[in-house]
Amino acid sequence: QVQLVESGGGLVQPGGSLRLSCAASGSTFSISAMGWYRQAPGKERELVALITRGGNINYADSVKGRFTISRDNAKNTVYLQMNSLKPEDTAVYYCYAQSLRSGYWGQGTQVTASS
Repeated sequence: QVQLVESGGGLVQPGGSLRLSCAASGSTFSISAMGWYRQAPGKERELVALITRGGNINYADSVKGRFTISRDNAKNTVYLQMNSLKPEDTAVYYCYAQSLRSGYWGQGTQVTASS
């Protein structure tokens, strides 16, 4: 089992920045990839960014050039630096960890970009 704890969400004006963190605990040796998904009201959950243990990264087209995902394998923590936030980035952001057999989700953290 893997447990994920997120932090760093909040309210920011459009154009502002936020940094999300997600710390994994438990069977962290089994994690092959970690990342972030988001879900806006009335919409399906979508991939934001994913990073493998080896450092391969995948971003959603909508966040390329604005968001940066990074990972500290020693701390079992993944980060999402979000710059130039737009109102359409408003959503609940969920941390995700993929192991060989299962996927795990954090509890979610609200990100709101609004004036």
